[in-house]
Amino acid sequence: MNNTPTRPAANAGAALNRRTFMMSTAAATAATAATATVAAAPAAAAATDATAAASAVANPYEGTSDTRVTVNGTLHALKLEPRASLLDVLREQLGLTGAKKGCDHGQCGACTVHVDGRRVASCLTLAVKTDGCAVTTIEGVEAPDGTLHPMQQSFIDHDALQCGYCTPGQVMAAIACVREGHATSDAQIREYMSGNLCRCGAYAGILEAIRDAAPKMAAEPRSRGGRHA
Repeated sequence: MNNTPTRPAANAGAALNRRTFMMSTAAATAATAATATVAAAPAAAAATDATAAASAVANPYEGTSDTRVTVNGTLHALKLEPRASLLDVLREQLGLTGAKKGCDHGQCGACTVHVDGRRVASCLTLAVKTDGCAVTTIEGVEAPDGTLHPMQQSFIDHDALQCGYCTPGQVMAAIACVREGHATSDAQIREYMSGNLCRCGAYAGILEAIRDAAPKMAAEPRSRGGRHA
């Protein structure tokens, strides 16, 4: 009689254990994935709600003060917060980002625009004060066909910029400088452009650009080409 223990039963048990293990693992993985999906759903919904709430937040520059202002030849009927600056309204509400926010204290000139033909620091100008006025930004000085203003072209010709951040304000101030009759000498140009800072130090090129553009502006009527400056 053969007393050797039979091994097939053990092997069958081992195979059964492996099968059971694999099935259990698959089931556990599926359960974990389902749990994660269910758990993520509220978070996704919360994120969606937060995004919707953020988009529903009122424009901080919008208020109750009715203001009708013409910007670059286009009339805008706005309801403004009384404390909103012209710079913030131009950039954040009207999408005219040419005027730059530099110091926000009226000391650098990067935000220079024209109000009724007069240059102003838009960061210090209350937007409601422009009710009934005509505002011109750097976006409004070129001709409708895209021809650059003589001052813009002169800045390019004389390399009167480096990083370009202050350039829109420099150009607007330079146009006003010539229109005011303050570009008859280098000393006068320096004096009346002193409120516009260039941290890159492109002052020599700016001086040359204004000197070159002044006679060209005098020869070109202000209204020619539909320009607003």
